[in-house]
Amino acid sequence: MQHNHEQGQGKVSRGTTGLIVVLVAVLILVIWLPPYRWFFLISLGIGAVVAAILYLWHKYKPVKPEDVDRRPLKLD
Repeated sequence: MQHNHEQGQGKVSRGTTGLIVVLVAVLILVIWLPPYRWFFLISLGIGAVVAAILYLWHKYKPVKPEDVDRRPLKLD
């Protein structure tokens, strides 16, 4: 199976289509079902806090090259 995808031809990839479908579903739930608003806001807040913690952690404690195992499965 061969795919010929070139940049800049205006084609929408499956990932972009999936993202649009998810955004539309979230908007429908948030607009029409009020309890989902709180769930969405709380989830968004938790996600932002976790993202900030991970960003700061990796900013101040970067991974050193010697800590990276180049062959994690030890396959020879």
